[in-house]
Amino acid sequence: MRPQQVTVLGECVADAFTSPPPAPAELSLRVLPGGGPANTAVALARLGTPARFLTRLSQDVFGRLFRAHLEASGVDLSGAVRAAEPSTLAVAELDDQGQAAYSFHAEGTADWQWTRAELAAAGPDDSACLHSGSLALVRDPGAPAVEEFLARAATTATVSLDPNVRPLLVRPDVYRQRLPRWCAAADILRLSEEDLELLLPGTAPDRACDTWHAAGVRLVVLTRGARGALASLDGKRVEVPAPAARVVDTVGAGDSFTAGFLHHLGSRGLLGGRLDGLRVDDVADACAFAVRVAALTCAVAGPNPPWGHQLTPVDAVASE
Repeated sequence: MRPQQVTVLGECVADAFTSPPPAPAELSLRVLPGGGPANTAVALARLGTPARFLTRLSQDVFGRLFRAHLEASGVDLSGAVRAAEPSTLAVAELDDQGQAAYSFHAEGTADWQWTRAELAAAGPDDSACLHSGSLALVRDPGAPAVEEFLARAATTATVSLDPNVRPLLVRPDVYRQRLPRWCAAADILRLSEEDLELLLPGTAPDRACDTWHAAGVRLVVLTRGARGALASLDGKRVEVPAPAARVVDTVGAGDSFTAGFLHHLGSRGLLGGRLDGLRVDDVADACAFAVRVAALTCAVAGPNPPWGHQLTPVDAVASE
């Protein structure tokens, strides 16, 4: 079965990684195209899912880099807006475990300027799933228009959200305030352990899942790094271990997990509507595939998800 189409809505970010300086009092940066939603769209397309990306692409040097990267990965940019504002820049420092600490340069940049007219022009499509989240849902002035777009999409498509909390840019209490509304509109909530601690400090994962189920979301998926993933479908839990992996860095791993998860469900015709036909075994299988896609992303530098042909025979069968 050909995978169902997925539309992704959100930002592109230029990820600038520090490297040893060539001389004293200098700093060298290696810039890669990134941003959580962009990474997810790229990973979906590379896995073989028809991926449409609704984004605001700057016309600056970074915007041209984004466009080339997205098009080379097979992402459909027919709904992208050509934006006059500059691109968002994130400077990342990696620790010994490959974890990134970011500083952001995001004031007045293209990603947060969505208007209702722009999103109306993007229009409804035949996508089985709309995935969004990250900063587009919380950064003004565009966030209210994005929320309204998600609510409209929920009438025909499965809605998947990844909060991807960025406390350096938006206070966690802003996410906390809006999350119940998102859960009411969403069918899938994918988040990391770091997100959980920022959203519900000190709360056990099981209790957090129950809280979000009560707010309306049917499926919660919590990624736990090297410990795999925990998923809860209407309160039925499943844990999936992560494979052993060589880690260069973890940048984009969560986005690749999301893409692998949605690709697996879409390959089986399980996306669309309110996930009425989904079983907990389907969720476990999708998580098992997704952790392998994330592990392959960790094995290379930056947000560089695998192509379908790079999967092992076991992975390839799992994605069919």
